[in-house]
Parts: sequence; structure tokens; C-alpha cells
Amino acid sequence: MLTLKDAHSPAPLPAHADEEAALLERCRQESLALLRRNCTAGGVLAATPGAMAESRSYTRVFGRDAAICVLAMAGSGDAELEAGAVASLDALARGQAGNGQIPKYVDPAGTEADFWYLGCIDATLWWLIAVDHVRRHGRDPALKARWQPQVEKAIAWLQAQEHQHFFLLQQNEASDWADIMPRSGYVLYTNALWFRVKSLYELPQWEETRCHFNDLFNPFDRRLPAYRRSRLMGHYARRGKENPGLYLSFVNLSFTGDEGDVFGNVLAVLYGLAGDSMAQQVLKTLQAGGAGTPYPGRAVLRPIPQDHALWRPYMGRHQQNHPHQYHNGGIWPFIGGFYVKALALMGQRELARRELVKLAQANAAADWRFTEWFHGRSLKPCGMAGQSWNAAAFLTALEAVEGGRFCM
Repeated sequence: MLTLKDAHSPAPLPAHADEEAALLERCRQESLALLRRNCTAGGVLAATPGAMAESRSYTRVFGRDAAICVLAMAGSGDAELEAGAVASLDALARGQAGNGQIPKYVDPAGTEADFWYLGCIDATLWWLIAVDHVRRHGRDPALKARWQPQVEKAIAWLQAQEHQHFFLLQQNEASDWADIMPRSGYVLYTNALWFRVKSLYELPQWEETRCHFNDLFNPFDRRLPAYRRSRLMGHYARRGKENPGLYLSFVNLSFTGDEGDVFGNVLAVLYGLAGDSMAQQVLKTLQAGGAGTPYPGRAVLRPIPQDHALWRPYMGRHQQNHPHQYHNGGIWPFIGGFYVKALALMGQRELARRELVKLAQANAAADWRFTEWFHGRSLKPCGMAGQSWNAAAFLTALEAVEGGRFCM
């Protein structure tokens, strides 16, 4: 259990049910207001405009951020948010590369598309998930056929990066949402999204993807993989280690990530990659490891120290990714929303509601700052204020807990 002894200690939880309900309703209203503020004619921005946001390119429509926002906006019944969801997907589709890749972000004015240093594989995955969501929940029947050429190109681009026996996507390090983390080869988070895309679009080798996902990312399972290369990689992954009770964050030829990737594990539960036993084990391990302490959810349970073999010099750039900071153990409220949904999906409704209340507290911190992330030890609010995906993740978590509706 983490010990927190800093001035940034969290406020006490509401003592009564009516106070909890009032906090959740306030957070719902503030979340909707934030999404409306951040919506433009060119799509939903990653954060509220301002000098700092502009200097860090947060006044852009990000593939992953906007897609997560679309899950809350499309089907909301709010005309402004419904339009913003479509505009976001339109903007990203216009920035699509000739090979089919959806950019990391686009300028809402349509003058810039960015693809990051080593590519940005998850933007394409999230865009496809959001397109499917809009097609199923949008009000306009014409949306069911919208973006079809771009969808086909995006899927073709992803399939070109799929291993033709594992049927999992391969990537370089620092090329997904955790873009200064050393995950490479087969990455848990990315392949959970890939399985979701395959499910939604009825792509081939769907079941093979599920099978190899569990073989590679859970090599401690007693079942022996049929494929000899899976057995070898599992041997390397297990060597000198105990079962962490989680999926590994990534698997490369002879090295793996066991830092405890909260988001990747939560998505594996939400998307049905984990059977019931593994799903319950994952959630139990996350809870015991402090994924929701004091707010949901931490990026990793065991941050990578500077003397670790996986440490990379770029992780220290701007002093940003040191242990308990940013992707390396910071607390991200948007991850917390997905964590709450996983708890609710697996029948842990009371715990899910308690975590939802804590998530509302996180968004309310520093006068409803909707902070990007908190330091994992001091709880200092860090990063950009007015984060759109914080609001969206809270709204979809609220729907899951109170209405049993899961937008993911």
C-alpha cells in the first residue's frame, strides 16, 4: 500500500450518499461543460485553449484523445457534442496518410497533421473504434457509410503491421499513448485495441489474435502454447520472475515489461480478452497494487527506476518520466474512468461506485482543473489543465456504474 505524506493529500471522501450523489452530479455537469468548451468546428481539442496548451500542441484534435471523447459525445443527445464527435473524426480522416495511417493529431484548421517520431499506432486503432461507435449511436443514418474508404485504408495499414502467425501488431518503442515508455515488439495496450477493432469490423484471424495474446502476455498460465516460438518467448518472459497476476506490458524476443501497465490490463478485461478467472485476478492485483490509490488510475504499479535495464535516456527529458511521474507511475484520471468501467463490467458495482466518487474528486482537484495527471507520490497536479478525455472517461464510467451502459 502506498504511503502519502505530502501537502497534496486528497480531500476526504463524502461521508453520506447524498453528498456522493451531489459530487457525481457536479462532476457530470462540469464534464459536459468542459467538452462543450473544447469543441470547435474542426473537432474536440485535447485540452482547453490557452498559451500553455498552444505551446504544447494540446489545442489539436488528437486521434486517441478525440476518439475517447467520441465515446461520450456520440449518442449523448447533446446536439453540440454529437456534431463535435463527427467533426473530430472528419478532421482526422482528412489528415489520413496515403498509406492509411491516422495521424497522432491534426490542426483543427486543417493545416497540419503530425505522426510523431516513431509513428503513432494507436491513433488509427482508436479512430476505428470511434467510427464504429458513431455509426451505431449517431443520429444521422448517413453516418453508417461515412468514412468507408478511410476505414478500409486504415485497416489495411494495420494489417500490414500484423505478424502473420501471432496475428498481433508489432511496433517500435515510444509509439503509442505512452510515448516516452520503452515498450516494443508486441505491446499489450496496442493489441487489446487491435482485438477490439477486429471484433467490431469482423476481421479475419480474430480468434487467433485472442489465443496468441494470452500466450504471449500471460506466459505464466499453465497451458503450454502450441506454437514453438510462443513457447520460446514465454520461456524468456518467465525466467527468474514470479507470476505478477497481470498481463505483461510488452513482449519482445528476449525481454519483457513487468511494470504493471494498468491501462493495457484494464482494456484486456473490458474487451473480453481475459477469461473470467484472469479478469478477476487482474482486477484483484490492480486493486492490491494501488491502481486506485488515492485516485484511479495509476499508469503503472511498479515505475521503472533509472538504474533499470528498461530505462531510456529519453524518459528523463524535461525530468518528465522519472518514477511516479507521467507515464511512469503518474495518476491519470482518464485511465481511472476505464478502470471503473472494468470493475462495473465484472460485477464489482459497489467498488466501482467508490472508485467513481474518487475519480470525481480527482477531476475536482484545484477548482475543477481536470488535470492531465498527478504525481504518484506527492499528488501534485501536473500537466495540462482542462483535459477533454478526463471528462469523457468520467461520463462513460458514470453511465457504466449507474446505467449499466458500457461505451468502450
